[in-house]
Amino acid sequence: MRKLILTVSAAALVAGLAACGQEQAVPGAPQTTPLSTVDVEPRAAAVALTAGITTAESAEVGTFVTDGDGRSLYRFDKDSAKPPTTACAGECATAWPPVMVEDPAALQTTGVDPALLGTLERPEGGRQLTIAGWPAYRFAKDVAAGDLKGQGAGGTWFAFLPDGKKAAAKTAESARAVPLTVMKVGALGQIVTDQAGMTLYRFDKDTATPSSTTCVGDCAVKWPPVLLPDGAAVAGLDPAVVGSVTRPDGSKQVTVGGWPVYRFSGDKVPCDTNGQGVGGTWFALDATGAKVK
Repeated sequence: MRKLILTVSAAALVAGLAACGQEQAVPGAPQTTPLSTVDVEPRAAAVALTAGITTAESAEVGTFVTDGDGRSLYRFDKDSAKPPTTACAGECATAWPPVMVEDPAALQTTGVDPALLGTLERPEGGRQLTIAGWPAYRFAKDVAAGDLKGQGAGGTWFAFLPDGKKAAAKTAESARAVPLTVMKVGALGQIVTDQAGMTLYRFDKDTATPSSTTCVGDCAVKWPPVLLPDGAAVAGLDPAVVGSVTRPDGSKQVTVGGWPVYRFSGDKVPCDTNGQGVGGTWFALDATGAKVK
C-alpha cells in the first residue's frame, strides 16, 4: 500500500467564513473585505488524505497540522474527542470537508505523534481522521497550501496544533473586525450570517429607529447578541447599513439596518435556521436589515 503523509506547516492567520452555499456580493459592500467575494464551488463533502510534506512556523499560531498537500486541518469545538464524535454533517460538511483515511497506521507522519491518530465512522459512511480524538476537517475556502482562512471561524473552528490541541482563538489583529456576510441558506434565500455560516436574527420587539434592544437576561442567553468589541468594526457588509447599539450592560451590539442582531442557541451547525419564526417575533434578516419570512 502506498504510504500517505500527514505533515505540519505554518502561514499567516486570517479570518474565515463557512459557506452554506455560494455567496452573493452585497451591493455597495467594499470588495476588499475578506468575506465578500470568494465562492465555494459544489464539491464532494469528504476529501482523502494525500501525500506530501512541509514544515514552517507562523508568528500567529506557531506550528500547525496540514495534510500532505499543505492544506490546513481544523477541529470543531462542537465535536467531541472522548469518545470521538462529529457534529458536522450535510451542508456543514460541504463547507468543512471531513478528512478521510482508511488506515491511520499506514500514514507516514512528520511532526505529529502517530499514536495520536485514529478514525471515526462518518454518519454517511467512510472513516474520518481524528487527531487526539478530534475529527479533522479542511476548510472549503482554503485554496492554497498554508491558507488558514478557517482559523477562529464562529469561535468554534480552529487549526490543529501537533498535539491535537487547537490554535489560539484570536490575535489582536483578528479582534479588530466582526466579519459578517450574506449567503443563500435553504428556502430563506440570501440572509446575513456570521463568518462561520451561523444564521443571524432580528427581534420584532426591538426597534431600528432609534436602535434599541429589549432582549436581556434569560432572553440574551437563548439569543446571544452579536457583540462589537471596543475598537472593532463590522466587515463584509455595506458600511451604510451596519452600526451598533449600546446594551443595558454597557456592551455594544452589532446592528444591520438599525436592527440589533443575534445568534440562536438552538442553531448547532452552519446553515441551521431553527430560530426562524420563533414566537412569531424572531426572523432572519437580509443585507438591508429587513426580516426574511
